[in-house]
Amino acid sequence: MKKQNVAIVGATGVVGRTFIQILEERDFPIAGLRLLASQKSVGQKIQFKQQEFAVELLEPQSFKEIDFALFSAGAGVSREFCPIAAEAGATVIDNSSAFRMDENAPLVVPEVNPHALNRQQRIIANPNCSTIQMVVAAKPLHDAGTIKRIVVSTYQAVSGKGKDAVEELKTQSSAVLQNQKISTDVFPHQIAFNALPHIDKFHADGNTLEEIKMVNETRKIMELPNLPVSATCVRVPVFTGHSISLNLQFEKPLEVEKARQILSEAPGVVLMDHPQDEVYPTPAFAAGRDGVFVGRIRRDDSVEHGLNLWVVSDNLRKGAALNAIQIAEELIKE
Repeated sequence: MKKQNVAIVGATGVVGRTFIQILEERDFPIAGLRLLASQKSVGQKIQFKQQEFAVELLEPQSFKEIDFALFSAGAGVSREFCPIAAEAGATVIDNSSAFRMDENAPLVVPEVNPHALNRQQRIIANPNCSTIQMVVAAKPLHDAGTIKRIVVSTYQAVSGKGKDAVEELKTQSSAVLQNQKISTDVFPHQIAFNALPHIDKFHADGNTLEEIKMVNETRKIMELPNLPVSATCVRVPVFTGHSISLNLQFEKPLEVEKARQILSEAPGVVLMDHPQDEVYPTPAFAAGRDGVFVGRIRRDDSVEHGLNLWVVSDNLRKGAALNAIQIAEELIKE
């Protein structure tokens, strides 16, 4: 397999560091590695395969002779630098929201829509973390019963907002336990021992942009532009691992045992559904693992042909870095 020159943009952030970790774990065929970030991170040393790499300044000339550019630095940076990287000849896989709804950029989850990939498309979008785990679980069931409607509630870890959010949860938790005053810098309200129904900005219609992303991205990935999707996204005091309560209504009957069988064989899914023995997925279990873990599968008798599922995944791995690297692996196979 031909080795690739890889650049990671946002290399010092939580997703950037997870990129580096997963590239090493999966023995991705790397010829050269370039770690890019803002001025404040320049010169930091990061280890990859027993070799130290110095973080370099992200600038327009950073992408010379780069085969894959993995972006995890926010939508503003992506809008500026992804086209530059693509013009330099790199295949760009962007983890931000910048290009997800661009009709010229495929939005890809390899277990769900690998057919959307084409090496000629220079910018490929990585979906929202919660959307990824939801469609990995939902698509094989859709193929069996045809989904008519989705209602989803997410319980999202603070690491989805970056390393400053992780530190704020640590600091606030310590302060609360010691009966000290807390400060709120990253989140609008206390996150420790709390839950905030507020991820990203509020739209005029009352939905948050995170909820709107889940609706639109699900429709694009599953190629169902008119699919009814209702989403409520909540930030919870968990460091790593997003959980979702997923309600699916189908066009035709899909029995619980059949759904279990389908999911037990679905790519990327790990079935953990023995509630009688207290076996079901949790974010603490999913953290550091690659699977999309599904449990609590049961009928929803409030609607015709309804099922409820509980779906958990590591938001930094499958929800971000791993999915992007799997996209690159698919392209290399092509």
